[in-house]
Amino acid sequence: MMKIIPRIHLPLLLLLALPATPWGQERLTLSLEQRPATELFRYIEEHTPLRVFYLPQQVDTLKITLRVHNAEPLEALRTALKETALNVSQYKNSLFLTPNAELMTSLPPGYFEQVVRREETIATQPTVFETQPPRTEEADLPVYELDEILISSSSMRENVRGTTLGVERLEVKAIKNIPTVFGERDIMRIVTSLPGVKTVGEVSGGFNVRGGATDQNLILLNAGTIYNPTHLFGFFSAINPEVVQDMELFKSSIPPEYGGRISSVLEINGREGNKEKFVGSASLGLLTSQLTLEGPMPGGKTSYLVGGRTTYSDWILRQLPEKSGYRHGNAGFYDLNASIAHKFSNYDNLTAHGYFSRDRFSFNTGEHYAYRNANAALKWRHIFSPKLLAALTAGYDHYDYHTQNTEIPANAYNLTFGIDQYYARLDFTRHAAQHTVNFGLSSLLYNLNPGHYAPFNRESLVIDDPMQREHALESALYAGNRWDISRSLSIDLGLRYTVYNALGARTYNHYEEDVLPTLSSIAQTVTAEKGSIYQTYHGPEFRLSARYEFARGFSFKAGYNTMRQNIHKLSNTTIMAPNDTWKLSDANIRPQTGAQTTAGLYGNFPKLLLETSIEAYYKTMNDYLDYRSGAELLMNHHIETDVVNTQGKAYGLEVMLRKTAGKLNGWISYSYSRTLLRQNDARIATPVNNGRWYPADYDKPHDVKLVGNYKFTQRYSMSLNCDYSTGRPISLPVSKHYYAGGEFVYFSERNQYRIPDFFRLDIALNIEPSHHLTNLTHSSVSLGVYNVTGRRNVYSVYYLSEEGSLKSYQLAIFGVPIPYVSYNIRF
Repeated sequence: MMKIIPRIHLPLLLLLALPATPWGQERLTLSLEQRPATELFRYIEEHTPLRVFYLPQQVDTLKITLRVHNAEPLEALRTALKETALNVSQYKNSLFLTPNAELMTSLPPGYFEQVVRREETIATQPTVFETQPPRTEEADLPVYELDEILISSSSMRENVRGTTLGVERLEVKAIKNIPTVFGERDIMRIVTSLPGVKTVGEVSGGFNVRGGATDQNLILLNAGTIYNPTHLFGFFSAINPEVVQDMELFKSSIPPEYGGRISSVLEINGREGNKEKFVGSASLGLLTSQLTLEGPMPGGKTSYLVGGRTTYSDWILRQLPEKSGYRHGNAGFYDLNASIAHKFSNYDNLTAHGYFSRDRFSFNTGEHYAYRNANAALKWRHIFSPKLLAALTAGYDHYDYHTQNTEIPANAYNLTFGIDQYYARLDFTRHAAQHTVNFGLSSLLYNLNPGHYAPFNRESLVIDDPMQREHALESALYAGNRWDISRSLSIDLGLRYTVYNALGARTYNHYEEDVLPTLSSIAQTVTAEKGSIYQTYHGPEFRLSARYEFARGFSFKAGYNTMRQNIHKLSNTTIMAPNDTWKLSDANIRPQTGAQTTAGLYGNFPKLLLETSIEAYYKTMNDYLDYRSGAELLMNHHIETDVVNTQGKAYGLEVMLRKTAGKLNGWISYSYSRTLLRQNDARIATPVNNGRWYPADYDKPHDVKLVGNYKFTQRYSMSLNCDYSTGRPISLPVSKHYYAGGEFVYFSERNQYRIPDFFRLDIALNIEPSHHLTNLTHSSVSLGVYNVTGRRNVYSVYYLSEEGSLKSYQLAIFGVPIPYVSYNIRF
């Protein structure tokens, strides 16, 4: 009887039984820190004759950290995967990755010696054998696709052995089942589920990181800046998750190649198209639908990916009560993504990314609003040698909004704002035995339209009022060095030097010294010619972090970094709103600066698949813009007369427990944090709260977050998302008096009270009906409830004068449980 060898096809076994032949290969010198495993596979294939074979499902979420010098590819790969369930086997020019067991690439020693010898007599009489024709039809046996596997052992190593602090790395596929409002997968909602990240309330645009304002976060999509990261008033993020590979949030230990914001950097990396075959995905939800297509192009060296998403959300406005005033409104959005990747050789790759999104909404027939994001980027990567790599990136970013009001023909107007920026950067990475050095330079040209107030048509009596355009050039040089002194001790040093030039043409005011700028304190008016530099700000930014592993699986880290920000958001809200404008630093508006000190303890428990961390931080902020009483933010030709520079500080403690794999995985975190502001400018006659520290609008001291997934079987899983936080601060009326027949109200000091605490629980059941590889399509369904307890979380408090008295009201966005269903299909 023939013995069947499990999970190894007979042709493969026969192939492996052949004797291997010697071949030559290059040795590897490289350093990867918490990068996708596929980068190492591509590097091996580009620098050696080897091919790496693996199942994509097994490495989709795998991050690796590897530092090798003059190593054989097989050993390098085994080192990178030694703490995972993957085994590496080699036959000739092929490397095979298999789970749990190693492939046999040769027969066991002594195999033929175990064969019993028998002597037989050959018969002289011929024997006729009757044979049947071979069966050519396929066996009617089910073939199943492996379920997605989350491998994060290398991520656990990085938690202890990496030098970075306050860095969160997320794979989109690993978080696809986290419940979100209306069942729509949302990148920004996932970001806000991380410790140290807060929002002022439900469906808020923007987020706050470790005490920073919403405009102090740099959001990058394929190296391009996203100025408004939300759709539909903050209900959804502006980034389609189907085209995203992974993302990294730097809360501290910001690498020296990044600059321009003082709080955090969120880097979102798009996927490249499938290089092997044409595939696609589609989803249908209550509010949105999306379609993504990808595949190779003729020639085999080029791949493409296109994705689109749109909404049909007007129906939800029809469900609002008539008295809300929004029932007859309309709202919608769409976004488009495209990318092309081409491999010229083993040393040169070129990638092009494009992105466009548009939002529109109207609450009545006379008011219309719209805003747009657009990005285009081209990235060329070149390998000079195994030790030296380079990347050249160039791109264009755009953001604008448009407001139109035609309710009264005589006052009908158009109001527009826009910002265009052009950038280029050149980055180098050099690997050595104990050092990984990165260095480069970048330049960013701003072209900003602060506002244009124009008549809607000839019947309008509105006076045309364009503001002066603003131009600036921001350039930087940077260098960093990761130095592995020993197995226990590593240091990461970085320096970035930024030069900011405010450019003409521009007319601006000089004000008298020792007094706040006002129209009455103008000393002179100056005109700068087109292209001339009329103001320069420059300075260094320091990046330092160190790691000491005092026991196996446990380490202590500390870090310090400084940042500079040359662009400011002007808004009367604490969120990202569609009508926010931005202001460049100039002769009267100084750049914001910030510094953060961080320290933490990190420990892993591999047998339990647990990683833990405790981080404490202290941050300072200078020249943060706050507003004077009665400030006008829109169409203000001299905004410096309505703002005041404010000092800020933030401090906190973050505790994180994460289970990285298994049937039950997810994380729970607790954060204690404070964000305080103070107006300490001696020129201010009556500073807020008499110059004492006061809580920022987004100061929420206590925050608990729980994100969990439990897999019952390959087909059924359950997800849970729980969020609790302290209510944000507000100012309340505390007394009133009557004088001359009128009522006067006194308010408390700024932000001395708080709205009620926030709590929300979401649950989802995820069903994957099909795992047959032979099926043309694979579909999944998510059933869930957002805000299971139906809690009316207060978003804000407002006041109305009714019948001669002032009455207060609390505004809640969602006050009932919201069930949802989402259907997804892959083909």
